Amino acid sequence: MSYYWPIALIVLSNIFYHICSKSTPKDIDPLASLTVTYLVGAAASGILYFALNRHGNILSEFKHLNWTAFVLGLSIVGLEAGSIYMYKVGWNISTGQIFHSAILAICLIFIGYIFYREQITWTKITGIAVCLVGLFLISK
Repeated sequence: MSYYWPIALIVLSNIFYHICSKSTPKDIDPLASLTVTYLVGAAASGILYFALNRHGNILSEFKHLNWTAFVLGLSIVGLEAGSIYMYKVGWNISTGQIFHSAILAICLIFIGYIFYREQITWTKITGIAVCLVGLFLISK
């Protein structure tokens, strides 16, 4: 169970993520909406930190930060703003996510190979082909 609960959390969170991104009012600037989103996210992260680390010292944790926390923050802004804009320009909730996820999967196969020495197998090559066929079919 400890192996699969993170996947369940990601799936459930992504469902709400896309529903909220698609339902963001058309008359609000996405970045203004995201400002509130990040304030709520920061508060939730802080509350969870203290709830799960009863004797934790968040300030002492910050000395372990490196570049990844900052780049991840920028990446998340790009992901969320991109999703909101994707829906604002007319993508359907049923295809927009699949389209960008297929492209992402293909990119990550090559990033895994180049930077992490992950193997590119015939199964992965077949997966790339299936993704490309899927993208073709979805775009019709």
